[in-house]
Amino acid sequence: MSFDRATRRQAFTCLAGVALAASGLAQAQTATERTLRIVVPFAPGGGSDVLARLIQLRLAESLKMPVLIDNRPGAGGTLGAAAVAKSAPDGSVVLLADASVATISPSLYQKLPYTARDLVPVTSLAQFANVLVAPTRLPANTLAELVAQQKARPSPLSIASSGNGTSTHLTAELFKAATGLPITHVPYKGAGPAINDTAGGQVDLLFTGYATVSQLIRSGRLKALAVTSLQRLPELPQVPTVAESGFPGFESWISQAVFAPAGTPRDTVHKLHSAIAAVLRQPDVVERMRGLGLEPFGNPPEEFAAWIDAQSRLWAGVIRDANVKPD
Repeated sequence: MSFDRATRRQAFTCLAGVALAASGLAQAQTATERTLRIVVPFAPGGGSDVLARLIQLRLAESLKMPVLIDNRPGAGGTLGAAAVAKSAPDGSVVLLADASVATISPSLYQKLPYTARDLVPVTSLAQFANVLVAPTRLPANTLAELVAQQKARPSPLSIASSGNGTSTHLTAELFKAATGLPITHVPYKGAGPAINDTAGGQVDLLFTGYATVSQLIRSGRLKALAVTSLQRLPELPQVPTVAESGFPGFESWISQAVFAPAGTPRDTVHKLHSAIAAVLRQPDVVERMRGLGLEPFGNPPEEFAAWIDAQSRLWAGVIRDANVKPD
């Protein structure tokens, strides 16, 4: 059974993502619960929301049930995460958010309305590395050159972030600890102002996703000094990694991920993963995600859970050692 074109147009217009009912996951639910609700803990238009709407209709077809998007912004994503953590573990609700809600927030906030154990990792939808960018006025063209220049003739450096406690801030703190360079952190209220001031030369450095600065790099207003993945980015083959610039093992990723409430049956979690992974393999979805600077991932729940544990330990140490406090 399938919806007619009018129904599909209405679903798309309403951003409700309705599709077919039945099968696997739906069998564990009552007739009135045959809907998957994706909670996005940020306002419409953000990265998590764009990704949710990109996969919404395809996921509904894969699961053979309607899929709704529920935006619940506030408190850096923790309000929406708490709502999912407190939901019934019956496969009817998941969280789609930056993985920082599980890897960073539990260590960053003293009072959090949930714990990392309240969320079960389902899969990472997409992972992407940061790129270290600088204004064109900066003499160095690579990180290795920057370090060499600073050792020969130290000068004050500043590094922007999209706010205290954000992944860009913590990556900057990890970078400062690895390099030993004296760098002053300059927090901004969002990525946009941080990028603008870096391009304008008000600050010296910034870690951010490549997609957010690709046009500025191509136009020459910013230059890329290094990337935080262990391999060079296909989009920036000439830009070395931080690791190969003299800091072996340095690695930092941002992940858009899916979580379910703790207690969700293991077979339900795996059915969710399988359905999502199938969507992420569809050629047009791959093309659209890569157009957004995202690489489709879809790793199994156990593998993703191990990554979450490792990242939680890493960022807990950075938060502690740098005495990071949220805004």
